[in-house]
Amino acid sequence: MLIHRLRLYNFRQHEHTDLTLGSGLTGVIGPNGSGKTTLLEAIAWAMYGMPAARGSRDSIRRRGSPARAQVEVELEFSLGQHHYRIVRGLTQAALYQDGDPAPIANSLGTVTERISRLLGMSRDEFFNTYFTSQKQLAVMAAMGPSDRAQFLSRVIGYDRIRIAQDRLRERRSALRARVDTLRGSLADPEQLDREEAATAARLKAAQTGERHAVAKRVSAVAKVAKVRPEWERLQQLRERALAGEGELRIAEHELGVAKERTERLERQAAEAAAAQQRLDELFLQLEPLIALHEEAEQFAGRAHGFAARHRAQAQLAEVRRTLDAAVARRARLPEADVLEEARARLTETETALAAAAADAEGQRTTWVRDSQDASTKREALLAQFKDLREQRDRIVHAGPDGDCPTCARPLGAEYSKVLGMLDRQIEEVVSNGNFYRQRMDQLKLEPPELVSANQRREELEQALQAGAAEVGRLTTQVQEGVAVGNEQARLADRVRGLEAELAQLPSAEDEQRYGEVQRLIKALDPVVVEAARIKGLADQSAGVEAELASARLARDDAGTRVSALRAELSALKYDEQAFRKARDANQAAETAAHEAELALAHAEADLKAAAEAVEVVARRRAERTAREEEARQAAAELKLDQELDRGLTNLRSELNAQLRPDLSGLASSFLADLTRGRYTELELDEDYQTRLLDERDAKLVISGGEEDVANLALRLAISQMIAERAGQPLSLLLMDEVFGSLDEERRLAVMDLLRSLADRFPQVILTTHVELDAESFDRVIRVTYDATKGMTLVQDAAPGGHDVAA
Repeated sequence: MLIHRLRLYNFRQHEHTDLTLGSGLTGVIGPNGSGKTTLLEAIAWAMYGMPAARGSRDSIRRRGSPARAQVEVELEFSLGQHHYRIVRGLTQAALYQDGDPAPIANSLGTVTERISRLLGMSRDEFFNTYFTSQKQLAVMAAMGPSDRAQFLSRVIGYDRIRIAQDRLRERRSALRARVDTLRGSLADPEQLDREEAATAARLKAAQTGERHAVAKRVSAVAKVAKVRPEWERLQQLRERALAGEGELRIAEHELGVAKERTERLERQAAEAAAAQQRLDELFLQLEPLIALHEEAEQFAGRAHGFAARHRAQAQLAEVRRTLDAAVARRARLPEADVLEEARARLTETETALAAAAADAEGQRTTWVRDSQDASTKREALLAQFKDLREQRDRIVHAGPDGDCPTCARPLGAEYSKVLGMLDRQIEEVVSNGNFYRQRMDQLKLEPPELVSANQRREELEQALQAGAAEVGRLTTQVQEGVAVGNEQARLADRVRGLEAELAQLPSAEDEQRYGEVQRLIKALDPVVVEAARIKGLADQSAGVEAELASARLARDDAGTRVSALRAELSALKYDEQAFRKARDANQAAETAAHEAELALAHAEADLKAAAEAVEVVARRRAERTAREEEARQAAAELKLDQELDRGLTNLRSELNAQLRPDLSGLASSFLADLTRGRYTELELDEDYQTRLLDERDAKLVISGGEEDVANLALRLAISQMIAERAGQPLSLLLMDEVFGSLDEERRLAVMDLLRSLADRFPQVILTTHVELDAESFDRVIRVTYDATKGMTLVQDAAPGGHDVAA
């Protein structure tokens, strides 16, 4: 597998990154968190979907992009003789081959399935073969001995043998159960012989009963055909009679409506004539109205003068009253010593009020507490009374022979005792409830001590208010003493001005006549209203007369139709008694025919059941023969599966015995290259622990860097062994932050090893945050994160390098 191109759109922190890759050693260098590993994650996500990604679908979309922004990864790679292109988004995916515009797979699931078949490995196998990260270097370090063996067996592929054996064991259990079930379900031959004889006799009896039922049904059908014509004739006659009665009721109703309409119109005609006479009388009363309206219009032009005179008179009276009050007020203004005496009395009242309020509050607290206590206890007794009453009602409903609603045991002799106990409890609760109800009634009113305290407090509050008002009034009067004299002079000037203004306004006699004219017009308003109302009624007289003539004609027509319908009903000569007799005869015949039909159906069902019973017995005999053969074949399959399971067990033992030496040999080869010959041997002990050998002796203490080198060698050996077992060449190797705690010498050794393994790894993509010499790589891609824009920038540092992300 060789990757040619990778494009990311809104994937993680990459807004739009487009990389063209090729063979050789490619270094992706950048600080932690810049988005290096995201490039490798995008490759795996394009091929295997969400199981190969970190987090959820929501976390894949680039932060800061619109809520429904497109998320897409495009990957181009070659495998064998073919070129492939994958385009995967959050909700859809497509796989193209050799530049064909039509995809060979076009959904999330089918693309993943097709990639798994092309590579010949699942997602887990891909990560254990092509992909290596620092976290995976010590993948077996935290495992126990058995877990390490199972892990290696699983990643190398030997675990498939165990899975096959598990399926064989499940198949053997199913086959063993099937054999036992088949053998246990074989029917008894003698019992089958007895059932065959019994079903044959049952079939013969059912055939005889079916013939008798057919004869009885023929007789019942003939009787129905005999009585039905007369019944149908009387039905038709009855329908005509009922229809005629219905039409008669409708005609009688129409006649009644026509009569009522005629009477109503006659009353309306009489009312219209009376209205015309009353209208003439009202016109005589309204003759003076025109002259009154003309006079009122003349006075209306001077109405504003009347209003101005009233305002001036009111203002003059008010100013005079204010002037008199100012004179009197100036004479009543108190001296300063009177104000000081009032302030001293107010202080004494405030002290007395504070003491009275404290006493009243204490009395109220005691009263409220007693009332609440009585109410709470009575509510509890009411709830207890309800529960006891419900228990007693359930026991009474169950009775002495019923079960106790509480314990579900029979009441029996305890019925009377239980009722008596409940009655006594109810009586006690009622007695206590009455006591607390009386107590609540007593506490509804405030106690005399509280009433007296409240009265004392209210009296002092009133006295305080009065004293405060008195102090305020005296203070205001003392302060306003000087201003009162000035106010008297101003008011006197205002009185002289208003008297001069009144002399220029209209007289009171003109205003009096204007009011008299308005009163006369208002007195005639009801007459105008009545005349308008009666005029409308009088105008309807001609229309009412025409409608009355039409109503009388309709009444006469309805009476004629009622008489004709009554004559038609009399001519039918319908007899209800004859109808009932024919109905009963027809019902009896149909009942007999229905019973004959049911009897025939039962007979036919018995005949069918008997025939089916014969078939069932024959089928059971055939099934017994078939099950005997099926049980024999299942037993043979069970024996074959047991032999196959033993063979697979032996194969697993041989492969596991060879696994440790093969894996140790491959890892030692890689270790020698990584350490430049310092260590040449790495072995796995019986517990699959990694041990470095120094001159064939195990090195018990190794540094962190040596441990990482050993783990890297083992990881590369595992990957190569998986590829060899799967038949896939390791053309691609993805390595994510594998340097760990390696020093510079170890890192250079890793780089030299990767270059020396170009025949096995034609394309290596390595990510690291460690700054390495660009000459060590065939190509360098630098990755940085722009915090201000919230996105990753990717720069191709090869000759002619340029930014490929924005």
